[in-house]
Amino acid sequence: MTAKDMGESGNHHSQQTDTGTENQTLHVLTHRNMDSGFLKAFQRTVTCPICMKYFIDPVTLDCGHSFYRPCFYLSWQDTQVLAQWSKYRKTTQQRNLKTNMNLKNLASLARKASLRQFLRSEEQMCEIHRRTKKMFCEVDKSLLCLLCCNSQGHRDHRHCSTEWAAEEHREKLLKKMQSLWEKACENHGNLNMETTRARCWKDYVNLRLEAIRAEYQKMPVFLHEEGQHNLEMLRKKGKDIFRQHTESKAKMVHKREILRGMYEELKEMCHKPDVELLQGFGDILHRSQSVLLHMPQPVNPELSEGPITGLMDRLNQFRVDITLHHEEANSRLFLCGDLGSLCIGYHRQDAPHINASESFLAWGAQTFTSGQYYWEAHVGNSWNWAFGVCNEYWKEKNPDGNIHGEEGLFLLGCVKNDIHCTLFTASPLTLQYVPRPASPVGLFLDYEARTVSFVDVHQSSLIHTIPNCSFSPPLRPVFCCIHF
Repeated sequence: MTAKDMGESGNHHSQQTDTGTENQTLHVLTHRNMDSGFLKAFQRTVTCPICMKYFIDPVTLDCGHSFYRPCFYLSWQDTQVLAQWSKYRKTTQQRNLKTNMNLKNLASLARKASLRQFLRSEEQMCEIHRRTKKMFCEVDKSLLCLLCCNSQGHRDHRHCSTEWAAEEHREKLLKKMQSLWEKACENHGNLNMETTRARCWKDYVNLRLEAIRAEYQKMPVFLHEEGQHNLEMLRKKGKDIFRQHTESKAKMVHKREILRGMYEELKEMCHKPDVELLQGFGDILHRSQSVLLHMPQPVNPELSEGPITGLMDRLNQFRVDITLHHEEANSRLFLCGDLGSLCIGYHRQDAPHINASESFLAWGAQTFTSGQYYWEAHVGNSWNWAFGVCNEYWKEKNPDGNIHGEEGLFLLGCVKNDIHCTLFTASPLTLQYVPRPASPVGLFLDYEARTVSFVDVHQSSLIHTIPNCSFSPPLRPVFCCIHF
């Protein structure tokens, strides 16, 4: 029978080992004439193949191999250690593997058998009463026989079975280790996000500088000084945020080492012999709790610059009124697709999950094949919206508004995830690190220049310009309001 079979069988029974059966098993394991071959086979069954110690919190993979959970977690990315099980790693991506309770109980019996053999040794007998010291005093951390527990010096102390106390202390360690691992995973995701953002940040700032510089080149000469001031402020802000990213990344790397070190210390404590574990427990739980405090958080970058004087006056020269097909808006669904994952700035496996369900999509009645046009969208108090233009073929390929890819789609969107609001543009799908604009939001389409620009109307500032758009006439306005 494999460990997996034992685990599945054990799940249909009580997790508590029957006392009579346990005592019989312990008697067999501690019997002097026990068959050595059977004992070795039993010990091999309840031993982790990575650390070669008895299981404490065993998990069994689909392939039938079992590991001590902390060993499995720590070795997950160690291809040398897990090379022989590499073909099973892809099917075991979930980290919340269930404990194999049957295997755990068997390993507990093996530890109890070892403890009983240790306590029966001549050195561990009570010197006063010549009895086995089965009890543990929680006050002075000493082992006592039952008669000593009732002596004047100990009768007011709290005592418990040494076997029970050791397993109880291990359970406390396992619980703390789980908290540490969850924080380590959180820190790992934040570190990935911070690393990606730091790597892309300078390019993002440079693109924004170029876009704002291009806007000022369209303005009268007397506004160029204002432009230089705004650009310089943007450069300084960009450098400051990059420094914050670098510092935040360093803190997360440092925290990663501290969390792993504490996790490994708890792991080693779990494997100590019972008596050594109980007497050396000390303040390890308190120290591990302090490690969980003050977790470094990723920087929430936000670039803002002063208003561009005259921007709205210039754009309003090209203003048009857009009519929406309300019948279509009320009947079509806009399933968010890639807009619901927003993997920019994240490794895909660490991307935040946004529970978008369905939304209403409206197409504009007008189409454009040339020229310059400006219009505004009133998004009200909604945190979840998107608007822009799309190539007609994109509309034909997506009649139900389902986004399979952003090619041919040029839009600005806002998505709320938990307490944070994320702005993005497409295509390509890119996060925008600027303040969320208040309603209305403006769009300027320059067909000949192949650009689509979005502006914060109230701030008279540029949100983003999508350059080198692959327009395919005709272009049609699109607007949606996303429901979560």
